[in-house]
Amino acid sequence: MSPFARIFALPVQAYRLIFSPWVGFNCRYHPTCSAYALEALEKHGALKGMYLTVKRIGRCHPWGGTGIDNVPPKDP
Repeated sequence: MSPFARIFALPVQAYRLIFSPWVGFNCRYHPTCSAYALEALEKHGALKGMYLTVKRIGRCHPWGGTGIDNVPPKDP
């Protein structure tokens, strides 16, 4: 993971440690948004990883979809 992506991963990791246990596990998608964010940052770097994460969080609403939503593979 690039240093810039690690900076973006810090708030996600903090959320997982501090807030996630309080909120509970009622996610609409698998993997969870926080796991998706960390994987997207690792695979795609900071900019595209954050773009994919914001897009994913935007789909997470009562009228959104459910099910498996994996991080897309990195372009060659």
